[in-house]
Amino acid sequence: VKVKIPFGNKYLDAIFSVPEKKSTYGVILTHGAGGDMNFPHLVSLAAYLVSHGVLCLRFTCKGLNIAYRTKAFKTVVEYLKLSDDYKLSGVFLAGRSMGFRAAASVIRQLSQNDDDGDDFIQGLVCLSYPLHRPKLQSKLRDEDLLFIRCPVLFVSGSADEMCEKKLLEGVASKMKAPKKIHWIDKANHGMAVKGRTTDDVMEEINAQVFSWLRENVELEHE
Repeated sequence: VKVKIPFGNKYLDAIFSVPEKKSTYGVILTHGAGGDMNFPHLVSLAAYLVSHGVLCLRFTCKGLNIAYRTKAFKTVVEYLKLSDDYKLSGVFLAGRSMGFRAAASVIRQLSQNDDDGDDFIQGLVCLSYPLHRPKLQSKLRDEDLLFIRCPVLFVSGSADEMCEKKLLEGVASKMKAPKKIHWIDKANHGMAVKGRTTDDVMEEINAQVFSWLRENVELEHE
């Protein structure tokens, strides 16, 4: 279902992937610095989640300004929260690369506004966190991560030129949030692995994301 989400005096293009049975939880998905909501990895993940009963909302927000992307992500969260068509108990924010930086920034803002960090948001899913610029390991983008309290899943390539394995593990050990890192062996920032097809890599990523979501929703209900 295609929708246009009001954003200031503009609209954000978005697509709902709706499962056959009513979904209690949803996932909001967005892209990295390049591309849009039809980036193949996002389409693949949305299709997988919806086939396993999870509602998915993908949206496009062009713009390389992180504050702008964060504002857009926040608008989409509010839109879904107030939606009459899809009444959800909670949502997971998911993003690829810069899209996840925006999600983490939303969480930080909510925690600083002190509205209980917003119970609607159940957790975060990060594909290819851009922890540092290529070859610039001395400057880490870790400040928002340390504010997160809800569960976080990182899916990163062990050969990601923007996220050195040891450095992400170091940051994760300082995080207060429950977190899990799933390393895709030999994958780069774009999740490409020599000798493996994109579909094969996506199958691994999608299954990881879904099983983690399920664990966290179940924990919530125990």
